[in-house]
Amino acid sequence: MLYSYLLTRKEFKIESAPETASRDKQYAYLLYLDLFILLLKLSGYKTDKGTSQKFDTTNLLSSMRIAKSLITYDEIRSYIVQSDNHWEAPIISRLYSLIINSVAYKDLKKNKSPEIQDEVLFWKSIVNTIFLREPLFIESLRKNNRFTNAGFEQGIAMFICTISDYSDSKSLLVNAKKDLTTSLNKGYELYHSLLCIMVEITRMQETKIDVAKNKYLPTYDDLNPNMKFVENKFITAIKNSPNMQAYLSTNPITWDDDTLLIKSLLDKITGSDIYQEYMSTTESNFAEDCNFWKAIFKTIILPSEELSEALESKSVYWNDDLDIMGTFVLKTIKQFANTGENTLLLPQYKDEEDKQFGDLLFSNAITNADIYRQYIDKFVNGGQWDSERLAFMDIVIMIAAITELTHCPSIPIPVTLNEYIEIANCYSTPKSGQFINGILYSVINQLKSEGKLNKI
Repeated sequence: MLYSYLLTRKEFKIESAPETASRDKQYAYLLYLDLFILLLKLSGYKTDKGTSQKFDTTNLLSSMRIAKSLITYDEIRSYIVQSDNHWEAPIISRLYSLIINSVAYKDLKKNKSPEIQDEVLFWKSIVNTIFLREPLFIESLRKNNRFTNAGFEQGIAMFICTISDYSDSKSLLVNAKKDLTTSLNKGYELYHSLLCIMVEITRMQETKIDVAKNKYLPTYDDLNPNMKFVENKFITAIKNSPNMQAYLSTNPITWDDDTLLIKSLLDKITGSDIYQEYMSTTESNFAEDCNFWKAIFKTIILPSEELSEALESKSVYWNDDLDIMGTFVLKTIKQFANTGENTLLLPQYKDEEDKQFGDLLFSNAITNADIYRQYIDKFVNGGQWDSERLAFMDIVIMIAAITELTHCPSIPIPVTLNEYIEIANCYSTPKSGQFINGILYSVINQLKSEGKLNKI
């Protein structure tokens, strides 16, 4: 969720290069990218020779979030590296002078807390009132032998459209927090859904037995089935659990539309050695019934690709939750085995602190993202890594880790490090875990030296 927000809060929908295009469209796309480079130059970013370091921080343009966001885009950085010098110094100087003396610039300076939308309106105004009216600007474009009038108009329109679509951060933040809450609630729903699927599998087997009993010429086995599976005491405890019934009363869960999935899982279960061994004796106790389902869930249900696909179709929030919720289910079965059929289901949160953890981490990560990014950049080895070219996922993971280090005093440093290195190994590049480990150790030492981190 943090990755999504930090990505979308500076959301530019950069147009892709046309695969096959006329001369007009080819020039339009080049102008489109060059206009972004122009915006960066006017905002104080050096874009020559493949670099993107800030060199002028004395003007209002340099503090705008649009430029800060734009420079993080791979498409733009790649274009900076691949292309020659885009804009000559006299043009930059002239346009800069016109901008800082413009009405739009002076109006923006009066706004003590400009929103992103204010910046969007500012740059749209600059394009229409300065760029398109400045002879030096137009003349420089016409020097390009690929220039076409139609391409010029299309390139300007594409640039304005992309700028206009730049999202407002406040609305994004509100939506992101709602999505975070929804994601956590959906995770808890998945926990109950995985418990319910075992009940549903048992119900299907019970139905099959009833059908066999009532067929035209039932066999002896049809009339005298082994009921150990359908009478499993753990499944009965889950069905009768007050926790489960209370949850389902306000959050109905059904597998009615997934008959093929339930049948497939049932067939795999009844064909397994675990099932055959379990059914070989007619007597069992509650712990044995729990352990049977623990083994079935771990080896057949949880690894099922069909289950994974079904869950993905049910909720976009469940793409990455299956493993962790599966772990919670296994923990629940173990607790039932140890303490009996009146065991309570796991609560959504351990306590109030646990309930507030997600929002605390998310909010503080967003608030301090730029500060923590400076720590990250400081310890990136310039000879091996370009801070502007780090995988964005790596950056988000490190920002979240630093937030947890500085805002969660009860969580030991090694726990945080291990957790986020594991996240990096899972969600980012193969080398990310090792890289993030090294950077975070340096950041930790820096924070300790500054007195901002006092735990071990």
